[in-house]
Amino acid sequence: MTDAPLPAGANLPQVLLDAAHRVIEENRAAGLRIAVAESCTGGLVSAALTEVPGCSDVFVAGFVTYANDAKMNTLGIASDVLETFGAVSVAVAWAMAQGAIQKTSADIGVAITGIAGPGGGSEKKPVGTVVFARASRSGDPDDVVADKREFGDLGRPAIRLQAALCALELLLPAPPPGMGEALTPATP
Repeated sequence: MTDAPLPAGANLPQVLLDAAHRVIEENRAAGLRIAVAESCTGGLVSAALTEVPGCSDVFVAGFVTYANDAKMNTLGIASDVLETFGAVSVAVAWAMAQGAIQKTSADIGVAITGIAGPGGGSEKKPVGTVVFARASRSGDPDDVVADKREFGDLGRPAIRLQAALCALELLLPAPPPGMGEALTPATP
């Protein structure tokens, strides 16, 4: 084993690093600070963001809340929300994004929760189902900004990469086209 440092971005795809750089630069220019609450991506978004030199001007915190108890204890998600809607739902993603805002000084919080596989899927929520939410400190907490994507069973690494790329898009100062319509979580 050597003590040689790893090159910048070691083991992270260039497309992910490029997206992270854009997020940091555009939020810096807009004077915004960001936070991420990750589940199925397991810190991949945070890892990409912290590869960008000077990211501390913009990136406040990354929460990896893989287990439901971590979602409850770290982000303040109510157990009844998890029990009623399931971890992979608009309601939980929205609560995660709100938790990222409430627990930090960030202006924008983005959450990612999904099923990366190879197991864990169901007929209603197959492998490749990922739900995203974007919360803004200045926004109305009753206006849910969320999106559900069905990536298909691309394999765990590809699902996680696609989810991370979508999350990075949501971290841009203005949501990308197709995002931003308020959604209402389904009631049981």
